[in-house]
Amino acid sequence: MIHFKEITEDNFDAIVQMKRPPVEGFVASNVYSLAQAWLYRNNNDVYPFAIYNDEIPVGFMLLDEDLEKRSLVIWRIMFPPEHQKKGYGTQAIGQIIQMARDSGKYDYMLIDCVPQNTIAKHVYEKLGFQPTGEIVNDGEIELRLSFTEC
Repeated sequence: MIHFKEITEDNFDAIVQMKRPPVEGFVASNVYSLAQAWLYRNNNDVYPFAIYNDEIPVGFMLLDEDLEKRSLVIWRIMFPPEHQKKGYGTQAIGQIIQMARDSGKYDYMLIDCVPQNTIAKHVYEKLGFQPTGEIVNDGEIELRLSFTEC
């Protein structure tokens, strides 16, 4: 079963060693993402997590919340090739959506993706995210899931 764990000394190496194929270029490395989380640590709104299937680390997620805008952003989500096409991404995002809804703190969620990443875009849309028409972060498509319209 998919669940989330804090990144600690016990799982740090496993998370840092997770890689996507270099030619793909869809998502920043986990090292870069963890560095960004450290950089913004004083904002108290950026949360890196290890994604586990039972007791095996299978992915990484970085969340960014904006309580003034009542939004939660899935800033990064990454699974190495050996853990793709197993439904882990769908399950992980589904759990985050449910936790965000249940918290009552957010009116919507956002996620971005590279237009060429058609598999990710399909998963996001299957979970209810819809393109906003905005292009962000050097050409990424922004998708939004509104809780107030559900």
